[in-house]
Amino acid sequence: MDSAARAPEKLSGVEDRPERKDPKRKAISSPYFHRLQRKHFLLFDVLPILGVVLAIALAFIHPVSAVDIGLFVAFWALSGIGISVGYHRYFTHRSFKAKPMVGAALTVLGSMAGQGALLSWVAMHRRHHELSDQPGDPHSPNLHGPGLVAGIKGLVHSHFTWMKEHDYPNVAYYAPDLLRDPLVARTARHYYSWVALGLVLPAILGGLLSQSWWGALTGFLWGGAVRMFVVGHIIWSINSLLHRFGTRPYQSRDFSRNGGVFGLLTFGEAWHNNHHAFPESPSFGLQWSVFDPGYWVIRGLNLAGLAWDLRVPSAQRRTSRKNRTLQPR
Repeated sequence: MDSAARAPEKLSGVEDRPERKDPKRKAISSPYFHRLQRKHFLLFDVLPILGVVLAIALAFIHPVSAVDIGLFVAFWALSGIGISVGYHRYFTHRSFKAKPMVGAALTVLGSMAGQGALLSWVAMHRRHHELSDQPGDPHSPNLHGPGLVAGIKGLVHSHFTWMKEHDYPNVAYYAPDLLRDPLVARTARHYYSWVALGLVLPAILGGLLSQSWWGALTGFLWGGAVRMFVVGHIIWSINSLLHRFGTRPYQSRDFSRNGGVFGLLTFGEAWHNNHHAFPESPSFGLQWSVFDPGYWVIRGLNLAGLAWDLRVPSAQRRTSRKNRTLQPR
């Protein structure tokens, strides 16, 4: 999956630029977008590392509290579900339908992860599926040549460094459905406000629950910066590790793999080969016995009447896609 992309949803600020006028142009290499990408990379991918260092250093002065741990877990779950269920399964792949308020809530929660504005993220991930492990895939670890050194370079690129500068997928080409949805476009336009909410809210809660300024600071660090760092690297590991290591039970035209041990941490996203074989499925585990918390959330929404049309592939279709050669192509 993509941790994405690095330009805000405010298309009005770039509509007068020549490179945005052709809706059929799939990707844009532009100094303007590259500046936005580097800015986003610094703010939301590099600075959280400093937050982790500061949080660990302060833990030697004042032990991490139950409030800090609670805020970390709560905001890790909320923002992770926002990415897995919202950005990925609902908006990118349209694997289920939901009431508008569900989409708006998932937009806010996914934005709090700091992994990119919704329309950009969706466009990037749809491009990834279109060109997975082929030239043009923005974050494949398999395009750097043979050998150990090239393999390491590919993993570093796909996990982290690709985000600082890359071709920007044309949102008008890859995500016209979202552009036409006024509620989605209006909610997503406030991406930076939602990121700030994901940092400020745990600080406020930490201060109120501990009745101290120290609690506000550690709430900001553990529920905000550390949580953003952890969610980011967990999701990015799918781009890197799960296109190199793991099992391939299903046929796919790329090198996607399953890493079931990461199922809990990735909200079920680690069933990556399953997902690439059946991208329209809201269930990545494909059956109830497989640990897929993201799908459990979707099923909960379904039972509450807030989501419907869950298109899980039948057992017969899954059998027909079983990988008998264990080769990517």
